[in-house]
Amino acid sequence: MDTLIACCGLNCGTCEARKATITNDDNLRREVSKKWCAMNNTDQITPETINCMGCRTEGVKFYFCSHLCQIRQCAIQKGYQTCGECADIDRCEKIKMIIDHNDEARDNLKAASRK
Repeated sequence: MDTLIACCGLNCGTCEARKATITNDDNLRREVSKKWCAMNNTDQITPETINCMGCRTEGVKFYFCSHLCQIRQCAIQKGYQTCGECADIDRCEKIKMIIDHNDEARDNLKAASRK
């Protein structure tokens, strides 16, 4: 499976934070900060924190992804590349929020489970 697919199945390759990091685009960082603050009802996601190369790649990670994401921590602890490898995926409360609302992530994890 492509390393730009996160543990949860989201595609890091299409993530605006990753794009801003790769291109060092401060305008895009400001846009992402504003959008993510609104989505998460916070003012704590500043443009300076928008730096990430992807969940499963080498390099800098967005703080939430590297330190707080229970999905990523669980997959790493179990030795999985993605949650698609886990037999408990259909009963997992951690991944439910993602796969119930994002068809692409669910499809990416299904593809991982077939490998």
